Amino acid sequence: MRIPGPEEIRALHAKHAPTAEAFASVHRHCELVWSIAEQLLASPRLSRLDAELVRAGCLLHDIGVYRLYGEDGRLDHKNYIRHGLLGQELLESEGLPAALCRFCSHHTGVGLTRQDVVSQNLPVPPADYLAETPEERLVMYADKFHSKSHPDRFLTPDAYAAHVRRFGEEKVFAFQALRDEFGDPDLALLTPHVEPLTPHVGRPHVSG
Repeated sequence: MRIPGPEEIRALHAKHAPTAEAFASVHRHCELVWSIAEQLLASPRLSRLDAELVRAGCLLHDIGVYRLYGEDGRLDHKNYIRHGLLGQELLESEGLPAALCRFCSHHTGVGLTRQDVVSQNLPVPPADYLAETPEERLVMYADKFHSKSHPDRFLTPDAYAAHVRRFGEEKVFAFQALRDEFGDPDLALLTPHVEPLTPHVGRPHVSG
């Protein structure tokens, strides 16, 4: 499988971004998610993972967000949950392999189940959208530590655990399993001041 490099992926972002502001927000977030994943990949216990595939997954996972911007330049937060499937469709239209398209549709939260879709009446077809491979799980996990909110924020592991608790204790356990598998990132290496986003205050953070 041919895996596109960072410049090719950046060009895809530039092609589909509706505005310069949207490109700056989404592409920067994807780069930061890769920085987090790259840091975690330095652990010898993760040497079996395909780092090139993880990089592409990180850089592509949120590309579907561009399709949620309206003509007024505003993001459709109400339907944000659809960005994963929209990203998969976008990458499929570009001829990318299924293994890369899945990073878009299988990274939301700590795994979106058919039951989640039905019980929360989410605007996506009922199905399991779960990260299955170690590479998919790492991209999903690394994505949890940065929010595209305004202003954008980094989230500590404990801050994300507090956020995801509102979706049920099983989601907290799922996140803990990811922490056990990949370890906690050192966010201080990415920003000199890590300010966790406080759950339930102001606009919900945009991640996943």
